[in-house]
Amino acid sequence: SGPSNSEGAGKVSLLKKVPALKDGDFTLAECTAILLYLCRKYNTPDHWYPSDIQKRAKVDEYLSWHHANIRANAPKTMWIKVLIPLFTGQPLPSEKLQEVMDGLFASLKHFEERFLQDKAFIIGNEISLADLVAIVELMQPVGVGCDIFEDRPRLLEWRRRVEDAVGRELFFQAHEMILNIKELRNIQIDPQLKEHLAPVLMKMLK
Repeated sequence: SGPSNSEGAGKVSLLKKVPALKDGDFTLAECTAILLYLCRKYNTPDHWYPSDIQKRAKVDEYLSWHHANIRANAPKTMWIKVLIPLFTGQPLPSEKLQEVMDGLFASLKHFEERFLQDKAFIIGNEISLADLVAIVELMQPVGVGCDIFEDRPRLLEWRRRVEDAVGRELFFQAHEMILNIKELRNIQIDPQLKEHLAPVLMKMLK
């Protein structure tokens, strides 16, 4: 996710951001809103976004917390270690990565103690959108060599349960690009694109 300068993205999302959804004449931005819309439209199995009002509220609670905590830190590891050096030609100081990792570790502690606890999944015995949204962010540090599951057995067991619930083949297919993100270091970037994006990317980490 992030800003997009393409004309097509502007037509689908007024925010010019991806992901964006176009369903006939209806358009929608923001990944959480898109997931909730798809659940409601296609009458997905109840465990994804439970009809029980209290279970649903627990999914909503996690999604609200996630945005300012896990999402605020986990994707930055990918930007710091791969994407920003790729577009700027300069590595970021190790102190910047450590700052992000410190914030992520604090969020992971809250995630385990407040949300996961001793449950199989975030809201109980079945996987939900909360788990799906969480795992997508937490695989991003893994893709750039920051194994946040190491020395966290409770978190690792939760990840394995998510893999099994989704299906291991589908799980790794969905995360293939993230897990191979370091291969982008070998591609050539158009100099004009670098000049345009470098200051935007640096501003994202301030």
